[in-house]
Amino acid sequence: MQLLEYKLGEILEKWAFETPEKEFIVYPDRNLRFTYREFNERVDALAKGLLYIGVRPGDKVGIWAKNVPDWTTVMFATAKIGAVLVTINTNYKLSELEFLLKDADINTLFLVDGYRDSDYVQMIFELVPELKEQARGEIKSEKFPALRNVAFIGQQKHRGMYNTPELILLGNHMDDVELESIKESLDCHDVINMQYTSGTTGFPKGVMLSHHNILNNGYSVAECMKYSSDDKLLVCVPLFHCFGCVFAVCGTVSHGATMVFTEEFDPLMVLASVQKEKCTALYGVPTMFIAELNHPMFDMFDLSSLRTGIMAGSLCPIETMKQVMTKMHAKDIIIVYGLTEASPGITATRTHNAAEVRATTVGFELPNVEVKIVNPETGETCSTGEQGEICCRGYNIMKGYYNRPEATSNAIDADGWLHSGDLAVKTEDGFYRITGRIKDMIIRGGENIYPREIENYLYGLPQIEAVEVAGIPSPKYGEEVAAFIKVKKKHTLSEAEVTDYCRGKIARFKTPKYIFFVQEFPMTASGKIQKYKLGELGKKWCLEKGIEIK
Repeated sequence: MQLLEYKLGEILEKWAFETPEKEFIVYPDRNLRFTYREFNERVDALAKGLLYIGVRPGDKVGIWAKNVPDWTTVMFATAKIGAVLVTINTNYKLSELEFLLKDADINTLFLVDGYRDSDYVQMIFELVPELKEQARGEIKSEKFPALRNVAFIGQQKHRGMYNTPELILLGNHMDDVELESIKESLDCHDVINMQYTSGTTGFPKGVMLSHHNILNNGYSVAECMKYSSDDKLLVCVPLFHCFGCVFAVCGTVSHGATMVFTEEFDPLMVLASVQKEKCTALYGVPTMFIAELNHPMFDMFDLSSLRTGIMAGSLCPIETMKQVMTKMHAKDIIIVYGLTEASPGITATRTHNAAEVRATTVGFELPNVEVKIVNPETGETCSTGEQGEICCRGYNIMKGYYNRPEATSNAIDADGWLHSGDLAVKTEDGFYRITGRIKDMIIRGGENIYPREIENYLYGLPQIEAVEVAGIPSPKYGEEVAAFIKVKKKHTLSEAEVTDYCRGKIARFKTPKYIFFVQEFPMTASGKIQKYKLGELGKKWCLEKGIEIK
């Protein structure tokens, strides 16, 4: 597959010229629709508005919002002027926002009113009290020296902030010459996107990605699903994460296709939107698909338009995969594996692979990406079937962690290989199977235990909807195995049944000593399970029961 050499703004302009009246973005709940031409015009106006308030190439522009209509406008507008879009996790609280504003050197921050129990406007006023005292565009914050502008996405007016209608109006009063001049000066290898790693194992780092990184990664993954301009994707995954802004936005725009949005994940809204807009593709983590399949109104919706999609983020139960392919009609759905540092896709299954392959492996290399598995201690390449760390090299590797050269060199070796921190094996058929995280590995009495192996086995119990395995401190063995189980609705399961299921079938040291039944798992906003929090919860529950642990 030949790599694209477009900048992000150029690929949008290509379709705005070739298929100007084709719908690009649709919000069915409010019947908001933008054709490629209309959207490109809006992007240009906002890009000029950003130039008007002093944003220049290389400046960091943060966006803190759920999937609102102008999220994508900001993404393309910043790309057209060479600014770096910094995507901010919608679940962040005050201290996390403070860290990111400083760490990323945010020049301009876009935000909405809030998300769930968080009031974003109140938080920014608390962090930047100068907003209420200083003129817009002239913020001089003692705490955040790089910050110059705050902009509200929407019609509301807030003290010290621009709003998007004002910025677009300011842009419409500017001449096109400056914008065109800047666009000509940019290169497709310039950094335009910075995403902070989701923090499943601790505090995040800024991952710097270029036009070339994200556009080609989105394009490659969409090619694995055999996308064409006729496809219509339902986007319910968050845009601040690679799943949304790369697999969804870049995958769609690279093929001149259409995106249908929900502002946040709601299984009923997803089902209704797929039916109303006759969507052909649907993305999500397994828990999202499980929520859709188990919704009491599922049978009321016609999903026969679905053809394909992506399931990623965690292990997919085989039964869920089969139901998505049959009951949801997405027979060509694929699995994609990757990490933010790889833009994010590294491997993917293909539409012709069997359901078992799609549920038990992460496929094989994406085009133009090299993959190998190495012994994490010696660095030697592992043989087929031997477990080691999965590494990759290619166009998709990040430019580095922002202002962290040492962390960058720890992640990317001298030969350009990105070390993922994930454990995997390569099968005889050439597929990769992820077996766990190096950091998630449980060491019990000197035995290395990989949670994924136990999780795969426990999924054989038909009562289990989802299961996660983590380690809990032990004074005798160092760590003990704990299983956190979510039971399917209308089913029951006891600790004894789980233990009996394991007895004699898996090694005693792998059999969970502790079994906890949970309603939900602690997750990042992008849908990834936070295993370290499960371990902390298990430790807390053990202490409450008077069980001696470290």
